[in-house]
Amino acid sequence: METKATFTYNGQTHALSDQSAWEGTPIAQFMETWYDGESYVIGHTSGSTGIPKEIMLDKKAMEASAQLTNQHFGLTEGKSILLCLSTDYIAGKMVVVRALTGNLRLIVADTKSLPEWEGHIDFAALVPMQVEALLHHNAESKKRLSEIGTIIIGGSPLSESLQKELIEAGCKSAYTTYGMTETLSHVAVAKITGDGKLSYHALKGIKFDTDDRGCLVIHAPHIQKAPFKTNDIVDLADGQSFTWKGRWDNVVNSGGIKLFPESIEKKINHLIDSRFYLIGEQDERLGSQLVLKIEGIEPAREKVEQLKAEIAKCVEKYERPKRIDFVSQFEETRTGKIKRTSAPQKKCSTK
Repeated sequence: METKATFTYNGQTHALSDQSAWEGTPIAQFMETWYDGESYVIGHTSGSTGIPKEIMLDKKAMEASAQLTNQHFGLTEGKSILLCLSTDYIAGKMVVVRALTGNLRLIVADTKSLPEWEGHIDFAALVPMQVEALLHHNAESKKRLSEIGTIIIGGSPLSESLQKELIEAGCKSAYTTYGMTETLSHVAVAKITGDGKLSYHALKGIKFDTDDRGCLVIHAPHIQKAPFKTNDIVDLADGQSFTWKGRWDNVVNSGGIKLFPESIEKKINHLIDSRFYLIGEQDERLGSQLVLKIEGIEPAREKVEQLKAEIAKCVEKYERPKRIDFVSQFEETRTGKIKRTSAPQKKCSTK
């Protein structure tokens, strides 16, 4: 594939198709694979719901997906796009493919929590950890973040507090994304407005429906003919938009009432500074009970009681966790997502 795309790394700019310039850069391994003559590249699922799987990613489908994103966000020839995500994973791979298919200027930064670059960037894909670091590191990093033309954020949910901070920092064109490795990055995006409400809208040519569980089904003919079935419970507004409620895998049936941990987490996010999640654990009376896991050292008893009282004000009676566990450090997937586990930990009862 001929391309006029360029890449800039350590202040040096080269043609993205110039194989001699890849050596020693973060994109070298991916670019060698992209130009190896095969029709596919190897990818891996995130492992957030099980063991990571190796899958074959069709290069033509990747190009089609990249073109949809470029069209949706108006990324025309010569515009700049930031790569600060590892090309070991689909998000980083697709940033490079967007540059290749759109003849964009790829600015290659190191893949770390606080990415660094110089000058204006038209488009950047970030993960929540990077957004938080840029917002909180210093005034200069916050200013650089606000000067990016369009930001897309994926990998894991972005907290309501960070959404609000983004808007307050002057990021007027920021979106969260919905997608997975199998769909070659995102198939829908939701504009961040700062009010915590996210409505996902499909990219052109993609349609949605739901199965009998209320889980999202994705029709993306540019990738494959068969629909993609997910375990994401959604409220479907129409065939091209939805709001996300949580994972089917995480639903807690407590005394006959279905609880959606991710939805409840949004209600109490502002009360807890550390990372946390809600999970169901077996209970003789209720079948399952809701348990709150918080990363960090267990505080004094009165602090726990205070948190319990604050949570009670923000949720329905049946949404209150029956117990709080404090965990020194959460387990993570290869892509940095928290592994939700009910494994025994140090506990502090909230009964």
